[in-house]
Amino acid sequence: MPALVATDISLTITWLGVVTHRREIEIETDPRQTLQLDWDGVVGAAYRGRTRASDSRVLQQHSRGTDIINVRQLSIVSQEELEQIARDMGLAHINPQWLGATMVVSGCPDFSHIPPSSRLQAPQGTTLVVDMQNYPCHQVGMTIERDMPGQGKSFKGHATGKRGVTAWVERPGDLNLGDVLRLHRPEQRAWEADVQAHLP
Repeated sequence: MPALVATDISLTITWLGVVTHRREIEIETDPRQTLQLDWDGVVGAAYRGRTRASDSRVLQQHSRGTDIINVRQLSIVSQEELEQIARDMGLAHINPQWLGATMVVSGCPDFSHIPPSSRLQAPQGTTLVVDMQNYPCHQVGMTIERDMPGQGKSFKGHATGKRGVTAWVERPGDLNLGDVLRLHRPEQRAWEADVQAHLP
């Protein structure tokens, strides 16, 4: 029995980019037409690697700086959610370069909440595994503030729940602008313990 179910949801890649340098304060991505992916993530990316040092996101599991598997090889956001963030902030647009994004996709308005462990698969077989929802960080706000003074501080509040997901490479290959990714989700019912915890 398949553990993953191919859905009818197709996501079109509308933007690609690579973060080529680590920066202490701001973050920015260089646009690309094509990405080459291997087991370590995006070739040429500053945050590539099969492992990474743990940070504030996982302090309840690991002390800071512990070497852990890198499930944050890519940052993927949706065009629809970026447009919603821009509207809420009163901006004409949100530049994906400000977010340190690897990829922008269109075709799924609630993209940030797709199930963890879902797969995004390109026609040529290149496959990504979704780790979990990404969270807004202060670096993005600082980058926006640099280019649009007075706007950066509000990003975190408006982007909560709409910041996309992080992912890692399950099957290496290339990704190109215009590629259509098919969403495969885990075959799993809703978690009853979670449902019960939220009942009144």
